[in-house]
Amino acid sequence: MVKPIVRMENITKSFNGVRALNGVSIDIFPGEIHCIVGENGAGKSTLMKVLSGAYSPDSGKIEVDACSYRSLNPVLSKQLGIEIVYQENLLVPTMNIVENIFVGCEESRFGFSKFKSMKSKASDLLDELGLSLDLTRRVEGLSVAEQQYVKILKALVKEPVVLILDEPTSMFNVRDSEKILVTVQQISKKGISVLYISHYLKEVVRIADRITVLRDGAVVTCFDNTNHDVPLSRITQEMVGRSIDMFYVKSPHKIDGTVLRVEDLRVTKDSPSVSFELRRGEILGLAGMIGSGRTEMIRAMIGADRKFSGRIILNNKEVSVDSPRESIRCGIAYVTEDRQKLGLMMGASIVENLTIVGLMNKIHGYFVNYKHHVALIDDVYRALRIKAQSPLQEVRYLSGGNQQKVVLGKWLFEDSDIFILDEPTRGIDVGAKNDFYGIMSNLVEHGKSIIMISSDMPELISMSDRVIVIRAGRIVKELSGEDITEQNVITYALEVNANE
Repeated sequence: MVKPIVRMENITKSFNGVRALNGVSIDIFPGEIHCIVGENGAGKSTLMKVLSGAYSPDSGKIEVDACSYRSLNPVLSKQLGIEIVYQENLLVPTMNIVENIFVGCEESRFGFSKFKSMKSKASDLLDELGLSLDLTRRVEGLSVAEQQYVKILKALVKEPVVLILDEPTSMFNVRDSEKILVTVQQISKKGISVLYISHYLKEVVRIADRITVLRDGAVVTCFDNTNHDVPLSRITQEMVGRSIDMFYVKSPHKIDGTVLRVEDLRVTKDSPSVSFELRRGEILGLAGMIGSGRTEMIRAMIGADRKFSGRIILNNKEVSVDSPRESIRCGIAYVTEDRQKLGLMMGASIVENLTIVGLMNKIHGYFVNYKHHVALIDDVYRALRIKAQSPLQEVRYLSGGNQQKVVLGKWLFEDSDIFILDEPTRGIDVGAKNDFYGIMSNLVEHGKSIIMISSDMPELISMSDRVIVIRAGRIVKELSGEDITEQNVITYALEVNANE
């Protein structure tokens, strides 16, 4: 009987009290393609980072070739033959392909690089995989697909036992994706085990020997896909099943006429055209897998990034929104998903953060003494129920949930009309989430409007009055009422036919 080459048992991992992995156990057999699937936030990438040594698990063990380890580190992981190819481009653009493949493990003699030897080995690898690349070209001149090949070659030259590929085709067209899939199959034929993470279920079913489904940080099932015939509908059902207890119940509220219309928005010249509207008192959910283009679309809309074209109609009047300053003047608030880097001044006090946007409009004079402005933010501070020693406490000492309240609070102080919330409750605990949902409900009850980008499915289903599903930068479906279900959102986000 063939034994697994790697086994992960009861792996748990938490971040700031939020459990990302909850007793996950998987095994990997020699030469198999083992695909890991799940919604955004299911724990896929966290699990792979534990195996590659980027994260240390809180508990559990990892067995590699019958040797047991409490945790791995990047050096040990590589020594054991585990290589990972991340989505991010970690290549050196000014180096050629050979130099990038061998960076960190260069062959040399008397201090001089053995370029011909390295080029020969890289050429042999290309032949084995049936690929064709000019190895002397600089990486900066390569296409996205070619750069992905270089990253894979860089991992393969180390002769791994296990190769982890994290969303390898997420930015590719159909033709380039096909090449990657063929390459993955060639790699497995060499006896290398491939752990493959992907949102594209059709390609998963096509190449996988086994498919493990993660949901909420736990393994829910492992399909034997030897015949490559697992129905896509069965996989999606396993991905989304949840207890009704996880869903917040918001109060009914009145929704009036259109407050914002976006017409023919294109992020770049080659982007699809996007049009949608937002109504007063509405929570409009934006759904889609990571990389679908949700955040890019919104950032272009509010002027945080350049857009190629598009019209913004606010209260039946066309407005120019080419910068965040103009967006603020139009009464549009943007609560970024990265609160610590982009949403807060971490070394500043709560009162400084709460007043930073409304400073020009509500606080007059050339000199600002924030201690004198505590009274001005008292209503917002109390309404948000921020837990702190005082409004003068620095925000870096607050919990994640309270930091997120401060990010939202600066826009409440400014009294914005439209709130764009990008992953509003990511990384905060259940209690803080419920507080935040209560604040959102209160906003729409008072006639404010919300666009909510979220990967948290219970949040999306519970809070949205309508949901727009984004895939590959375009709107593929609008859902409302009883049609807003996990099954429908996942089906359209992943382009899965219910009969497949």
